[in-house]
Amino acid sequence: MNELQLKYGTNPNQKPARIFMEDGSDLPITVLNGRPGYINLLDALNGWQLVSELKRVSGLPSATSFKHVSPAGAAIGREMSDTLKKIYWVDDVKTLTPLATAYARARGADRMSSFGDFIALSDVCDVATARLIRREVSDGVIAPGYEPKALEMLKKKKQGGYCVLQIDPSYKPASVERKQVFGVTFEQGRNELIIDENFFSNIVTANKDLPEEAKLDLAISMIVLKYTQSNSVCYVKDGQAIGIGAGQQSRIHCTRLAGQKADNWWLRQSPKVLNLPFREDIGRPDRDNAIDLYIGDEYEDLLADGVWENTFTEKPSVFTREEKKEWLAKNTDVILGSDAFFPFGDNIERAFKSGVKYVAEPGGSVRDDNVIAACDKHDMVMCFTGLRLFHH
Repeated sequence: MNELQLKYGTNPNQKPARIFMEDGSDLPITVLNGRPGYINLLDALNGWQLVSELKRVSGLPSATSFKHVSPAGAAIGREMSDTLKKIYWVDDVKTLTPLATAYARARGADRMSSFGDFIALSDVCDVATARLIRREVSDGVIAPGYEPKALEMLKKKKQGGYCVLQIDPSYKPASVERKQVFGVTFEQGRNELIIDENFFSNIVTANKDLPEEAKLDLAISMIVLKYTQSNSVCYVKDGQAIGIGAGQQSRIHCTRLAGQKADNWWLRQSPKVLNLPFREDIGRPDRDNAIDLYIGDEYEDLLADGVWENTFTEKPSVFTREEKKEWLAKNTDVILGSDAFFPFGDNIERAFKSGVKYVAEPGGSVRDDNVIAACDKHDMVMCFTGLRLFHH
């Protein structure tokens, strides 16, 4: 089949809508269940590329959680601590395979943004991963295959309408890609850039101590940025994205947005949050919303109009600014990647507040010296990759 009719395009008024292969060959995807939409397929195809590259660079099963053509989270299948299992709401799950762990990490880092996601998996979807997907609010999944029982489980999701796509892992796209905007056809060579350990050989700071683990996390950040709408910045720790700032016009706003998400990820691991007295009948999405209010500047909203009584068994104590600052100081050795150069040292200063130790960016700004000096001030390690990673 070389054509697939869609319900509508980006918006319901944009009809007709379809995807097709211009050369008449078969589509690389097969719809196993549901009816994918235009944005679903953009998320699926970008997500598949991202997890394929994560698997290539790490050798581990990988997953990503996409929303509106940018990843909300991405991770490789490393084991999780008991704390991470708890904040990702999987501490009650008996079996977590490497692929299931990758998805739990990808989904869990920014659960607010991942609500209603489209999932991409690097490996055949097993039952353990399907069980996690089944209990989350999600629009669909793409993978190179599905275990029979896993597929049966996913087909029942969303009253039988859950979108399940299978992609041919051997598919290789043409080296030239095209798209239309306002009736004008754009053509360019595909971004076939290979990101590996050699990508980070040009260390420009006084501190040149770059461990292998940091190189892997830097590679993860760069791969995530390769498929994130620009401008974009990505914070990574221990094999997973913990903060992604996508589609901002100003780079410092990318850094702040992603940094705040990274901070929230770390704050969720604090005893103050782990011990919040939730009522047993409060579901995961409502808990996520309450935690977001609690660790933000909107604690008073939890106290207003009886909100806390409907969420907690008792009124939580205030998470003070001093307590947050003390806890955030414990987050160290974080990775920061940027899809284009940092024009000012303020990005580095903001990153330092979120525990960043290692930085990768293309370089090439007239103020590179200022950015390097900011890194040296905090004993950071920074690499200039020399290559921009814009994605639009």
